[in-house]
Amino acid sequence: MKKTLVAWFSASGVTEKTAKALAKATDADTFAIRPKTPYTAADLDWRDKSSRSTVEMNDKSSRPEIEGGIDVSGYDVIYVGFPIWWYTAPRIINTFLESCDLSGKTVVLFATSGGSGLGKTADDLKESAKGAKIVTGKTLNGSPSEDELKKWADSLGL
Repeated sequence: MKKTLVAWFSASGVTEKTAKALAKATDADTFAIRPKTPYTAADLDWRDKSSRSTVEMNDKSSRPEIEGGIDVSGYDVIYVGFPIWWYTAPRIINTFLESCDLSGKTVVLFATSGGSGLGKTADDLKESAKGAKIVTGKTLNGSPSEDELKKWADSLGL
């Protein structure tokens, strides 16, 4: 049986709720990707060109520090969840992926979004997930039930 982890970054709690339901549906361990310096409402104001999130997303080399870490060596499948920012994953996801040895792991992406899908997110994260097989998962908006999440996870055939 494959050992599974659900790791997520959630700025407002929406992704966290979905990630916890997915973990329960897949009998996975969990890890919250938390920024060392928490985001404030002003940091998340995407309309402000000088807000922290806008500055980070406009700099492809930006790597916000994360609080703590996790040894992923015992996991085969790692679901990584995040809100969509500027049509891709927030830069803190790059930080997380680059902090782990993902050799031989399967990384399944999932996201929450107010309007856009995953698009080219898998391509954007490929360099940060060296040695991993990246699976473009899906956008999990609303409040998907555990049953729906289990069916989706099972459909991946992992």
